[in-house]
Amino acid sequence: MQEKVITLATPVFFLLIFTELIVGLLRKRNTYRVNDAINSISLGVLSQISGAFMQLLRIGIYAWLVRHVALLELPANSIWVWVSGLLLYDFCYYWLHRFGHEVNILWAAHVVHHQSEEYNLSTALRQTSSGALLGWIFYVPMALLGYPPEVFAAVALIDLIYQFWVHTQQIGKLGWFDRVFVSPSNHRAHHAVNDVYLDKNYGGILILWDRLFGTFTEEQDQEPVVYGTRSPLRSWNPVWANLEVYKALWLDAWRARQVGDKLRVWIARPGWRPADVAAAWPSSQFDIGRPLYHPQLTRPAQIYCLLQFTIVLLVTTHFLAAQATVPQLECLAYAVWLGAGLWIVGGLMEMRPLYVALEALRLMATAAGVLLGHAWFGAVPLAPLAQGCIIALSLASLTALWRIFKRLPTTHGYLSHQ
Repeated sequence: MQEKVITLATPVFFLLIFTELIVGLLRKRNTYRVNDAINSISLGVLSQISGAFMQLLRIGIYAWLVRHVALLELPANSIWVWVSGLLLYDFCYYWLHRFGHEVNILWAAHVVHHQSEEYNLSTALRQTSSGALLGWIFYVPMALLGYPPEVFAAVALIDLIYQFWVHTQQIGKLGWFDRVFVSPSNHRAHHAVNDVYLDKNYGGILILWDRLFGTFTEEQDQEPVVYGTRSPLRSWNPVWANLEVYKALWLDAWRARQVGDKLRVWIARPGWRPADVAAAWPSSQFDIGRPLYHPQLTRPAQIYCLLQFTIVLLVTTHFLAAQATVPQLECLAYAVWLGAGLWIVGGLMEMRPLYVALEALRLMATAAGVLLGHAWFGAVPLAPLAQGCIIALSLASLTALWRIFKRLPTTHGYLSHQ
């Protein structure tokens, strides 16, 4: 259900993003960069694609617990069940979010949402693809109390959609509202890497949880917020964005000599490292005044990346609508094609020559697949006109790719952590 609602809400999200962009330009306070926005939205798209394969974790385990171990049987047609369910969900979300900042293995999933060095409505769409692996644990109390799966799914969606609008710098402080609810001001402080704001304001809808458990801080005019993470991603690769912290934890666990340290790596606070590992492989010092990651692309290259990203984005709506009826193998191939498109666009925005070759292969494979199969991933028959359009678009893109990127430098503007 969530994927369908998110798909239907997507045009509204993009309308609001466009509105925020216009407002920022008129105020001369634009908070958007094309490469950063594409990266953030790519991560949201990748999250929705992976979510299609994680229904068992997202809803299935919850439904099984309600059916077999729930202490109560709460009615789905009661307004009090819905109201209390939303409050309880938001309470559970607070603890998931808080532990997501305090436990390495959970931070490895949640870090994706914080990697952007900008803060705007596209940042709200920047979501993890691995959060469902452990996130379900925090909602077990709702299942044990007997909240029906349909109530759980709906209040989860409400909580998620509410958080979209707070990711903006165009709305200032809101008085009493800031003291009760999560607001743009409160959430800006949450996304900060400044010492004064670090690891605060975890609420989803209500900021009251933070006030109750001592994790609230107020945005201060004299301390402008700096966004991002203390180990900057410095990459536009959405796949790497999901994997970077997992890789770092795995390497620390592998290199640690003490068995206890190998285990502690995964459950310690972010930033903790075994002493022997930190001595041999020291971390880079955090610099709050670091320059933004912003490899410079020519205008034609920006347009090419934006158009290819838009095509993948539009095709993803078809994938989300059709994935339940597409055979599993074809569905997986479809998902890989979408993920590859996002991954390659990220590489092109980093000005990496390898990705020009990969993009050429992707375009040729797309044209060849349609030409030989007369269908879209073996599941959707294509009329000759549709086949011709896809092949023509692939060939036109291939020509544009060569003309735009043929003189790409051998190194990109800033070194990534890859």
